Amino acid sequence: MLRRAFESLFRPEQADNVGLSHELAAAALLIEVARADFEITSDEQSRLLQVLSTTFSLAPEELAALSEDATHQVEQAVSLHDFTRVINQAYTPEEKSGLVGLMWQIAIADGEISKYEDHLIRRVADLIYVPHHEFIRLKHQAMEQQPSPQT
Repeated sequence: MLRRAFESLFRPEQADNVGLSHELAAAALLIEVARADFEITSDEQSRLLQVLSTTFSLAPEELAALSEDATHQVEQAVSLHDFTRVINQAYTPEEKSGLVGLMWQIAIADGEISKYEDHLIRRVADLIYVPHHEFIRLKHQAMEQQPSPQT
């Protein structure tokens, strides 16, 4: 009994992640991208909410709750591993690629991809075992789909 209590001191992330759904983990990773360059623009926020709403077929109140919960998880997280572990357990390779594609959509929403956003997405792609060539393909696809700025 004492041994279990002692071991739990060194593995608090397991206790904290009980009930972390794959939707919440994915939303947290998308929020991490929006926050990566230390500024969430209105375009990024709008795109983030649109992506969450359509990806998970959420009603407005469900969207607000997921966004709030995911933001809380991001603020409490020490690393990306808690989120990527859930994604690795729940997602197929195709779904993982889809998530990386969504991350690129959030990153490019403000018209540019910062080095911090690029680095974060690269790290997540590595942690969820998305091949590098797929990571690059998804980046180029997001850049091609981004509307050009109005002059």
